[in-house]
Amino acid sequence: MSNNYFTTPIYYVNDKPHIGHAYTSIAVDILKRFYDCRGLNSYFLTGTDEHGQKVERAAQEKNIDPQKFTDMVSENFKDLSNLLNLSNDDFIRTTEERHKKSVQNLWRVLLEKDEIYLSKYSGWYSVRDEAFVADNEIVEKNGKKYNSFGSELSWVEEESYFFRLSKWQDKLLNFYKNNPNFIVPKSRSNEVIKFVESGLKDLSVSRTTFKWGIDVPTDEKHIVYVWLDALTNYISALDYPNINSDLYKKYWPGIHVVGKDIIRFHAIFWPAFLMAAELDPPKQIVAHGWWTNEGQKISKSLGNVIDPKELIDEYGLDSVRYFLFREVPFGNDGDFSKVAIKNRINGELANNYGNLIQRILSFICKNLEQNIDLTEDNFNFEILKQINDSEKELFDYMENYKYDEYLKKLFLFMNDLNNYVDKSAPWVLKKTDPEQMKKVLANICLCIIRVSQYLVPFMPSKTSEVFNLFENTNNIKLDIFDNFKEVINLKFLKIRQPEPLFTKIE
Repeated sequence: MSNNYFTTPIYYVNDKPHIGHAYTSIAVDILKRFYDCRGLNSYFLTGTDEHGQKVERAAQEKNIDPQKFTDMVSENFKDLSNLLNLSNDDFIRTTEERHKKSVQNLWRVLLEKDEIYLSKYSGWYSVRDEAFVADNEIVEKNGKKYNSFGSELSWVEEESYFFRLSKWQDKLLNFYKNNPNFIVPKSRSNEVIKFVESGLKDLSVSRTTFKWGIDVPTDEKHIVYVWLDALTNYISALDYPNINSDLYKKYWPGIHVVGKDIIRFHAIFWPAFLMAAELDPPKQIVAHGWWTNEGQKISKSLGNVIDPKELIDEYGLDSVRYFLFREVPFGNDGDFSKVAIKNRINGELANNYGNLIQRILSFICKNLEQNIDLTEDNFNFEILKQINDSEKELFDYMENYKYDEYLKKLFLFMNDLNNYVDKSAPWVLKKTDPEQMKKVLANICLCIIRVSQYLVPFMPSKTSEVFNLFENTNNIKLDIFDNFKEVINLKFLKIRQPEPLFTKIE
């Protein structure tokens, strides 16, 4: 648990970023920040997949050299990292020399171990998904052939190197059996196991019909096929083939967060490649669902692709981050609707969280000269005790990717806190019992800080604004959960005049 390595997939550079890319990236960023908040060491990798036939064609359509094309489009994904306020430690590109070196080394190892052989391939191929398709997965429509994801197929015949994937069928099934949490959620694990049980065929791992890729080091006619190339990025970034490097020893094996459409490549091909090279397989593969837009499947033809920048410009980054992971259980498909995000922002963020902070801290600034005394008997407050006692439950939710349950639990505390404010009525106590009023306000402030600490992974910018309202806590890193003890040891809280934290959507 102390050294965790989290990755997004590397994003394909034939198009601009969309909500799916943003969702996966934020999911990994939440994990990274959560472990950082616990004071645990973690490493976060994202990047771009820049080889393959789709990229070559996209560059040709624009009459641009493929390297120049990928240089431009990769910048869009680096910009996305900044737009989403990601905390990634590295950004890898498959056109980098460090990656080419890793892929070619892995190829040599697999070849030496007789895990790769030369033959010929003929079959139906999806350029869009960079994958060959089995006969039982082909759908015919209007005289054309498609895979289960709706990608059009073309017939391909060529000389190819093959990886002996069939040899690893039983070994993979035993691996899944001995590691029941290797693939989550369970529904995706069952899907992968069923697919492997149906029989694995050897996998084409080189191409000769296009040239935009990493050269096979032992045969200049071939380039390394995209999945052996792309998946290797996860260890390229850790200095492979130097498995004695600090990065590799510290962080491999890692946890890969991916969309459900690429679960097979990560849960079947990747561990087989690694085990064949006598390397450790990944620690875990976590697959999430897809988003629809107002109940409709997102597609270019419908013109309903969700641009992350437009979404953030309209609603604010942290509100979008909160909504995406509060709205649906992680792993399920979700539907984006303007009504749904409006209700979450207005009801939970603006009214429940933001308004509480605004009215309580404004009251303190107006009536107590911005100061709150902290005394021993403030720390037996029942709601604060409940929040602290729930830490293990909250950690369990996050370790099992139950983001929505984690957030739901925190906002139940916020409901309790708002109810407490209404019942205790500090504005009435100001006249009837000023000392009790001070205790009530101290309790509320401590609860605001504590809940905000747990919200940091989801809303790092907004929680930072909240922490800045407590002026004399500046020397305390409030984004570390354990540092709440330092707040309790303070003799007083110095409050700054708050500004509205969230803008309600009319």
